[in-house]
Amino acid sequence: MAPIQQQPKLETKFSPIQFNSDKIRSDGDNLYTKFTYENSVVETDANGKQTVTPTAIDYEFKLDLKAPKTGLLLVGLGGNNGSTLVSAITANKHNISFQNKEGVVKPNYYGSVTQSSTIKIGIDKDTGKDVYTPFNSIVPLVNPNDFVVSGWDINSLTLDKAMERAKVLDYDLQRQLIPHLKEYKPLKSVYYPDFIALNQKERADNIFNVDKEGNVVTNNKWADVERIRQDIRDFKKNNDLDKVIVLWTANTERYADVLANVNDNSENLLKSIKENHDEIAPSTIFAVASILENVPYINGSPQNTFVPGVIELAEKYNSFIGGDDFKSGQTKIKSVLAQFLVDAGIRPVSIASYNHLGNNDGYNLSAPKQFRSKEISKQSVVDDMIESNQILYNKEKGTTVDHCIVIKYVPAVGDSKVAMDEYYSELMLGGHNKISIHNVCEDSLLATPLIIDLVVVTEFLQRVQYKKVEESDEKYQDFYAVLTLLSYWLKAPLSKPGYQAINGLNKQRQALENLLRLLVGLPVNNELRFEERLLV
Repeated sequence: MAPIQQQPKLETKFSPIQFNSDKIRSDGDNLYTKFTYENSVVETDANGKQTVTPTAIDYEFKLDLKAPKTGLLLVGLGGNNGSTLVSAITANKHNISFQNKEGVVKPNYYGSVTQSSTIKIGIDKDTGKDVYTPFNSIVPLVNPNDFVVSGWDINSLTLDKAMERAKVLDYDLQRQLIPHLKEYKPLKSVYYPDFIALNQKERADNIFNVDKEGNVVTNNKWADVERIRQDIRDFKKNNDLDKVIVLWTANTERYADVLANVNDNSENLLKSIKENHDEIAPSTIFAVASILENVPYINGSPQNTFVPGVIELAEKYNSFIGGDDFKSGQTKIKSVLAQFLVDAGIRPVSIASYNHLGNNDGYNLSAPKQFRSKEISKQSVVDDMIESNQILYNKEKGTTVDHCIVIKYVPAVGDSKVAMDEYYSELMLGGHNKISIHNVCEDSLLATPLIIDLVVVTEFLQRVQYKKVEESDEKYQDFYAVLTLLSYWLKAPLSKPGYQAINGLNKQRQALENLLRLLVGLPVNNELRFEERLLV
């Protein structure tokens, strides 16, 4: 294979890797890659006969090699996740070690795919063993230590006090972080009481949609959009940022009703905001403001922020959105285990999931409408796996998985969420298999690395463009507005209308790896391993 004439300079904090491929070229600022996307198209006639035709489309990808100065605006900055994120970045940036009962702990980003996982890049020339490299050494990615972070919160506590209230981190680390965090004060946020639990009312002392007497005002929603837009612009200007990303990690809202002539398309949505319709949620206000500013917006909670009108608006403005709901512990295991069972030809009959937790997320979810939002996002995680096997599940006969979810608020356990799952499956000839899992996880320490990854990957995807090779005069274009490549980190991944969302964790990870591989001229990963299976 002939080496390229100009070798791309892909230097990171790790040792640079030289990719010798005739599929890539670089002008120093950008990396250009040719890639043939191969797939198969299936046609099914009226009798059920299927015809499979392989397809191949040649693309050229363009990657901007400069990692920009990136700002992150969190909705819910003072919550457990927000205060823990700023704490983690601060500890890593300043190399703050701390003492717990087991000894000295050095700062790290464990739990983050982009910062703490590796990717296979090939096999060793001499030994034939797999060779792995850090995820963030393939192409230039932003370093979370360099994030500039701010955001909104309905509560006014500075982040040092919010960190103490969250009770997530060890005392010795909190003690050292206080001088760094006490300068962080959340921006005033928008608050519509109908959308979150009434038990959150006492926290709402930092809101801008109030009248002169301090009463909450919900009849000027377009002004709320404009206020958030101005906050985004000020944040970008004051910190001299190249890019800004907005991410919702605030309270779970109730589901908004999707109504004709209200939020069913972008025109009706904007009209309804200006008319102060009751079904316009705070998270949708933030999403619309972000889209109008052409700033990516990620929904880390389970509510249906992305009603059809928001998706259409993102399409019109070519602004990235991603959601819904962080996929951290119990649901991530479910997306692996359910896939294993179905792929093994075992038929899960029921999945019963129980949680109890004691942080403010659990407190808010103790309200029925907010719990329903979470229940929907957790249930959907096995949908595509059921649809993948018509032998085990038959739509016409109505066979599916009985999926039961319970969440209880137990203050004593704090941020340590307790999860118990039972998978009851049918085996051959009437046999049954039962798998029970008991999982205890520190909720915010699992969710915070997901935020880091979502921001790092979203920013990276903004620097990737593509065009079809056969249309040489075609301009490079961005990915579709809904970033399905973020699905690895989200329980109920948003998909392009008309397409099926993929929940299987291994499939989601494979898509990310293969994108990185193709951008540097490597073939997509496979495990045929002909080197060891065939005589050469």
